[in-house]
Amino acid sequence: MTLLKLCWITLSTLLLTQAPGLAAAPADDAFLAIRDAAKRDDLKRIEQLLPQIQGYVLEPYAQYWRMRARLEMRPPEEIRAWLQAQANTPLADQLRRDWLRVLARTAQWGVFAAEWPALQTEDIELSCYALQVRQRTESAAALEARPLWFVGRDQPASCEAIFQSLIDKGQITPEDVWTRVRLALDAGQVNVAQRVAQFLPKDSGLELRTLAHIYANPTPFLQDPRVDLKTRGGRESLIFAVSRLARTAPAQAAAFWEKWAPSCSVEERQYAWGMIAFYGARRHDALALEWFSRAGVLTDAQLAWRVRAALRQQRWPEVLAAVDAMSVKYATDMTWRYWRARALKALDRGAEAQAIFKALATDYTFYGQLALEEVGGTVQIPPVTFKPSEQDLRNMGARPAIQRALALNRLEMRAEALREWILAMRQAGDRDLLTAAELAWQAGMYDRAINTADRTGLEHDFGLRYMSPFRDQLRAAVRRHDLDEAWVSSLIRQESRFIAQAQSRVGASGLMQLMPTTARWVAQKLGLKGWQWSQITDIETNLNFGSFYLRHVYNGLDSSPVLATAAYNAGPGRAQVWRGEQRMEAAIYAESIPFEETRDYVKKVMGNATYYAHLQGVTQTLRARIGYIQPRSAERDKALADTP
Repeated sequence: MTLLKLCWITLSTLLLTQAPGLAAAPADDAFLAIRDAAKRDDLKRIEQLLPQIQGYVLEPYAQYWRMRARLEMRPPEEIRAWLQAQANTPLADQLRRDWLRVLARTAQWGVFAAEWPALQTEDIELSCYALQVRQRTESAAALEARPLWFVGRDQPASCEAIFQSLIDKGQITPEDVWTRVRLALDAGQVNVAQRVAQFLPKDSGLELRTLAHIYANPTPFLQDPRVDLKTRGGRESLIFAVSRLARTAPAQAAAFWEKWAPSCSVEERQYAWGMIAFYGARRHDALALEWFSRAGVLTDAQLAWRVRAALRQQRWPEVLAAVDAMSVKYATDMTWRYWRARALKALDRGAEAQAIFKALATDYTFYGQLALEEVGGTVQIPPVTFKPSEQDLRNMGARPAIQRALALNRLEMRAEALREWILAMRQAGDRDLLTAAELAWQAGMYDRAINTADRTGLEHDFGLRYMSPFRDQLRAAVRRHDLDEAWVSSLIRQESRFIAQAQSRVGASGLMQLMPTTARWVAQKLGLKGWQWSQITDIETNLNFGSFYLRHVYNGLDSSPVLATAAYNAGPGRAQVWRGEQRMEAAIYAESIPFEETRDYVKKVMGNATYYAHLQGVTQTLRARIGYIQPRSAERDKALADTP
């Protein structure tokens, strides 16, 4: 650790203890007691405790809980005064949202109409209430709700009256109803499809009970020769059955559709082929491109999988055609610009390809690095042109939102701390972002430090963006298990942002986000008797267990960091299944991972590992780091069969 960094840590300690309301104090206990009372809706207890936290940095939260406890009984003047006083906190919008729901529930539409425009966060339920109010004086207002109709999930009950109005006026047509039925069925929301179908003509032929049977098992319906194809409902049920089967058995679904398709319209035939192709591509079926060729107009999501299927088969003309068919908004995403350039290069249109690569090469992402390498460049760490002074840090630490965020984080109220931090950084420039990131680093808010430093546009500090707070312990673990430190650092950055106590919604814990089953398996392999799950957030234990597991899957997956990274996120069985029958670029493997979370995870871990390596004094191109993926084989499938 450098002397400069030690000075900053000392400064941070002074900052956090001298700023009003930030240091741990008796008020903490009173504040937490108020929070507990609020959960019980105990207004009397809240009122008793409030005098103990007067002037405390988190007093606004206690006042928010007090206001919310009897919100429906408070006069508008009192609520408006409180909202005005807290206008610069996230609490104002939270309370206004709470109040608007009370106003809607009690039909106080005049007050609702006056307060609604001040709400800053998007809320569909309240938006539909607002449209109901406006509809009384603006007959065309309901049309603004039309886009809300075209989703496959349930919408709030407040939208139903608006939808009914649009249906009554013919502004949502029967064809629009069929469209939403399809969207709901595609999303697996059978209950939504059944409710929406009630707006169809009575002679639609759609049997609502049949949809549930198809969802559970589509094959019997597809085998039934009595399917009524003379009605739209019968044909839509057939398409749903084919689409449902395609999720797990696209070739079987295609065979059924070959039989049934002649009895359907051109649009219905093409739509079903598009769905079969989409799910086939996600399962890496070699026939997916043939099925796509029989489809009609494809959505952007379907075109994305057409590109991925074409990449795995090295069919560059189809890659280019699919990207060019995307909407402008979708096609301008860096992913598709990069693969369009690769297709142009493969098709001997090098000048066009180079122009795209050069434009992408300034970006510090996975595809930005690959584009940089395409134009002969090498990844460099940008120079640090700004370091916050002591006064910069003091000024940042004096901001009320930052003080509240630090205090909330200290009390492990991380969701609230995040909201405060986001509000404080909303309009921040590069230097404010770097100052705040430094302050967060010193306060142990490593996730905020990384995410804040990651947002800078022109001035950067990659030491903050790619920090490694527990490097001594990490070095010991990676040396013990013979792993690349940069790779493991990047994986931890993606898993937990170096928050040692991090807990995921699915039960993973610690720096390397280990699941209980994985941790128990590692403990058994290491021969640790009496090991307890409560030990998993211990930094050394977590790093040792995570590194052991990562080394194990790395050994069993051809020593490929890309395969091992995918396995760490989604499981080794899936990482194996996603291989192809031929050797392929690791970038193509990563891009064609069916799970969006894992696809994004692998690209970020591998791309960021390059920067960690540079910071640690190791120069290596991303292309060399990720390499190639070897073909799938029965022997390889067995290699990690017993691994969780």
